[in-house]
Amino acid sequence: MSDDTAAIEEGAKKSGILWLTLDRPRLAWHTWHDGAIYLVTGGEEQALPGLDALDRVHVTLRSKDNGARLVEFEAAVAVVDQAAAADAVAALAKERLNALDSEHLTERWARDSTVLRLTPARL
Repeated sequence: MSDDTAAIEEGAKKSGILWLTLDRPRLAWHTWHDGAIYLVTGGEEQALPGLDALDRVHVTLRSKDNGARLVEFEAAVAVVDQAAAADAVAALAKERLNALDSEHLTERWARDSTVLRLTPARL
């Protein structure tokens, strides 16, 4: 594992939020699972307009402690088949704070939202 890859993994695991460069910088909550970042958008979840149509996105991870930039990188964007990636979706659901319907969260996502995987580009 390269130093950059290790920094990405460590930063993504330590902080539950990141910044994406979309129409403007967008803050998003996420989880790190199996070598990639997973996040959800749409429906009642965070608005990340146009992310699902991109092939790549610029990601910035910041320190949970002081907000300093830890690492920036490009990531490949892929829409996740939520049924096929149930373990990743379950990991993401565990990170969802303050959901009104936590026991039915993944069912709502399957109906109303898009789960995305951001895989850091080869560094």
